[in-house]
Amino acid sequence: MKTYLAKQGEIQPKWYVVDASGVVLGRLAVKVANILRGRNKPTFTPQTETGDFVVVINADKVALTGKKEEQKKYMFYSGYVGGESYRSMPEMREQRPEFIVEHAVKGMLPKNRLARRMLKKLKVYRGSSHPHEAQNPESLNLK
Repeated sequence: MKTYLAKQGEIQPKWYVVDASGVVLGRLAVKVANILRGRNKPTFTPQTETGDFVVVINADKVALTGKKEEQKKYMFYSGYVGGESYRSMPEMREQRPEFIVEHAVKGMLPKNRLARRMLKKLKVYRGSSHPHEAQNPESLNLK
């Protein structure tokens, strides 16, 4: 029996919608990263982009466990000496809640060119509406 290896043009990606309200951030990121990578399919091939598109809605309502809401900080660096700045979780949740989910999912993907292409298939939105209704996305229940 031969091992099946997926080719680049053979895979037809599907679209999924995930509602992040009340879902723990890390658990959401693992599920979304596995779908982006294609690990949920029997045709998974590590060196080929076999994943699907994922639309995450209600990113501002994602849940955190423990004291992360008060203690977690995101670090940004301008490139200049002393150009380090930090933002707290409530500040990020107010200004850019999409970044919270994108950053968590990015950390769960491999660090290479293929992962950067996979990350382009992730669409994160603050509210409950999104512009991808034409793709007929399937709803995923992660609760």
